Amino acid sequence: MKSGTVRHAYLDWVRGVAVLIMIEAHVLDAWTHVSDRARPAFGRAMTVGGLGAPLFLFLAGVAVVLSAESKFRKTGDFGASWWAVQKRGWQIFGLAFFFRLQSYILGGGFNALSLLKVDILNIMGPAIAIAALTGRLVRTKVARCVLYASVAAAISLLAPVVRATPLLNWLPDPIEWYFRPSPGRTNFTLFPWAGFVFAGAAVGIVIDALRSEALARRLQVTLAIAGALLVWLAHEASRVPPLHPQSQYWTTSASFFFLRVGLLTLLLPLGYLWEHAPLRHKVIDWCPLEELGRASLFVYWIHVEMVYGLISRPIHRALSLEGALAACALFTLFLLALVRLKNWIVEGKAIYLTDSKSVI
Repeated sequence: MKSGTVRHAYLDWVRGVAVLIMIEAHVLDAWTHVSDRARPAFGRAMTVGGLGAPLFLFLAGVAVVLSAESKFRKTGDFGASWWAVQKRGWQIFGLAFFFRLQSYILGGGFNALSLLKVDILNIMGPAIAIAALTGRLVRTKVARCVLYASVAAAISLLAPVVRATPLLNWLPDPIEWYFRPSPGRTNFTLFPWAGFVFAGAAVGIVIDALRSEALARRLQVTLAIAGALLVWLAHEASRVPPLHPQSQYWTTSASFFFLRVGLLTLLLPLGYLWEHAPLRHKVIDWCPLEELGRASLFVYWIHVEMVYGLISRPIHRALSLEGALAACALFTLFLLALVRLKNWIVEGKAIYLTDSKSVI
């Protein structure tokens, strides 16, 4: 990463890792036979798969800051820069409903209530918008970083409280689903999932502030140490009784939230090491993970219906674990080929438009 570079390629690499984890989690969940789901190897694979969604949300938080700060440097308009990112968050929220509509139509239109199902885009969109709104409240980077970290911690700590309190019982079900899980209606809730966006935004402040090559290397070392320390502290904290009596480790505990934040933070130095490895750009400049990372929304959009929809129904819960893993590898290559095809078409159109304009 050179000083002044707009895009941090190593973040695309990390996002590509999130894409691989997402595909693995969905394929194994949809295609593995019931008898193999009790195997320890399946449980370990799904534990890894559980890191995909937090990683996407965490990187979305990093992108909130990098995008807003980049716009601010170009335009000098502080409010408009953060407002542009806030609008992007609401656009993603709108896309969430468009995605549900697509699934509803392709699924035969049997369950209209599925249009209101809360999935990751339903959480990511508002979380991005609120994070951008929060970023506008303070002018200094240090204060903004502290504010983001505090909000992330608060969301995590409030998660068991929000799920247990009767104060939300009056909410209409489709609104309550954003706060408390309902079987078949929610895959994600704002508490604690939105906290990963704010945690990523706190890290994004530091990344944006240290953009020179020398400082970037120190930053990655610091992130590695901080991530490892956070994982250790969170693991040790999991041994003591939870702060809230109804807190559950795998869903609402603060210790599990911070352990995942630590693991996600550790992935950033790994991506940086890959991007700056010797001969990285001299031997081969193309990186499949980076390409998947740049097309993460496209991959998410097309693969869910392929995995869970009618097109793959004959192999739903029909493969052994080994067969599902092999199918996952082949399916990933297929998706990569689709990404390459999409990029080739888009780039071809861009060249054509450029040439047309030059003629005019």
